[in-house]
Amino acid sequence: MSELSVRHLLGIKYLNQKDIDLIFETADHFKEVLGRPIKKVPSLRDITIANIFFESSTRTRLSFELAEKRLSADVINFSAAQSSVKKGETLIDTVNNILSMKVDMVVMRHPNPGAGIFLSRHVKASIVNAGDGAHEHPTQALLDSYSIREKLGGVGGKKVVIVGDILHSRVALSNIFALQMQGAEVRVCGPKTLIPKYVESLGVRVEPDLRTALQWCDVANMLRVQNERMDMSYFPSTREYSRQFGIDKALLESLGKEIVIMHPGPINRGVEITSDVADSHQSIILNQVENGVAIRMAVIYLLASQIK
Repeated sequence: MSELSVRHLLGIKYLNQKDIDLIFETADHFKEVLGRPIKKVPSLRDITIANIFFESSTRTRLSFELAEKRLSADVINFSAAQSSVKKGETLIDTVNNILSMKVDMVVMRHPNPGAGIFLSRHVKASIVNAGDGAHEHPTQALLDSYSIREKLGGVGGKKVVIVGDILHSRVALSNIFALQMQGAEVRVCGPKTLIPKYVESLGVRVEPDLRTALQWCDVANMLRVQNERMDMSYFPSTREYSRQFGIDKALLESLGKEIVIMHPGPINRGVEITSDVADSHQSIILNQVENGVAIRMAVIYLLASQIK
């Protein structure tokens, strides 16, 4: 069987095209499994996985947990908000305590960029980065690319615009790496204050006007404004943001062509996109959620196969 070139999934930038192809092929198989009456396979019956979330998460945590249980792994859930971390325990102490319970894999979300990389150097378990600060969110980028491939038949040669809060978004950075690796062209669009200075050095063009960006693209990935990461005001008001960078049905219909609408969730309905856009036939938001389980099953399965 083919193997991933990495022992951990810390970020898209550590993967290569072959890794992405292998993850997608494996996800295709698991997607077929998820369509069966019995949605479970005994693949990881002897593997124990700890989900360690130092930041609140609903969709990603549930998606990982479901993926692990569909593979028949033993699952430990750990939320730092209700843990000894609040009493001053360090990241390494927390994880070592969990590893002493003989855990094979750790799925971790952490507010500090690079937390997964730091951990991978200090513990024996396989690490899956479920989001580290505003750095990377690799499984989200993989499921986004996988959803584009499913909808449009491939990612290479497609034009994708990422709209919104690029500055605070780990989803944007992982998506840029993943899409470019597969031969897509990427642009970003949003308020000047929410576009990081370095983005053009990644080979990404900044398009300040939303209508121009939408007329150019095949796919628009609409990001949430991450108010919880903001220590100051980056734009005048939510209403002003929505007027300049939100998509409603009238704007979508005025383009004279159909584009695919994506959103990593949770959606602020009426801010990034209106309800009639989120629920329209051009939206693949629910497909992204469904594909998230298959992609996470694939990643966990492939990493677990390297555990000796």
